[in-house]
Amino acid sequence: MSEAPSLEAELDRARELSVSDLADAIESIGFECTRCGACCKGHADENGETEPHTATVFPDEIRGIQEAAAEADDGGDQTDDGDDETDDVDAYDWRDVARPMPYGLPEGDGSAGGETFEWALQTDACGDCAFYEEGETEGACRIHPDRPLICRTYPFSVALGGTSQPMGEAVDEEGMVRGHECEGLGRDISRADAEELAAALKERAVRELEEAIGVRDNYAPVDADGVVVYDSEGPKRADGTPIDGGE
Repeated sequence: MSEAPSLEAELDRARELSVSDLADAIESIGFECTRCGACCKGHADENGETEPHTATVFPDEIRGIQEAAAEADDGGDQTDDGDDETDDVDAYDWRDVARPMPYGLPEGDGSAGGETFEWALQTDACGDCAFYEEGETEGACRIHPDRPLICRTYPFSVALGGTSQPMGEAVDEEGMVRGHECEGLGRDISRADAEELAAALKERAVRELEEAIGVRDNYAPVDADGVVVYDSEGPKRADGTPIDGGE
């Protein structure tokens, strides 16, 4: 039995991905966002109980969203280039934006302590993304220009070890590209939009593998009260503050 490729080998493959080939696959599968909000909401599990929305977010993305969320809270304009028109970046703290990834934690939220890896976008009392707004006919994201890469690329992922599959197994596949459950799959997409999505998909694959390598290389068990989150910058408390020299 052959050994699984190392994270470094998969990272090299991710960096060599052809955006044009990824765009071809996305065009073949087809996609148009219908703004149904399904990918931003909690969902029912096999027992009919609500599972909170869980979307991985990188540490630097959390800091960027803090800035964007503060601007939105102040009523400032958000532009597609990410420029902010306010310096009030403390209106939202780390916990307003992200929560410890629940997998492996007692009670699922870290209230009883424990250890986990990585962060998920924060959710509201209903289990929906904290930045999702329900409209009369469609949903909206309050931080859309600054949303994480996993949100930018949903419902797609690439078939590389060390990368994530959002919301379950693939329902469609073309080459390296996998399509996950979404009512927008199969719809026509322009070449320009396919290439933009493909570029973000490649960036996400690279970032996920870089993060995984960083988590592995910076992992050092710590003895601390409450939940401990290990990310690529080292161990942190649930409020994002470093533990024992984390960045």
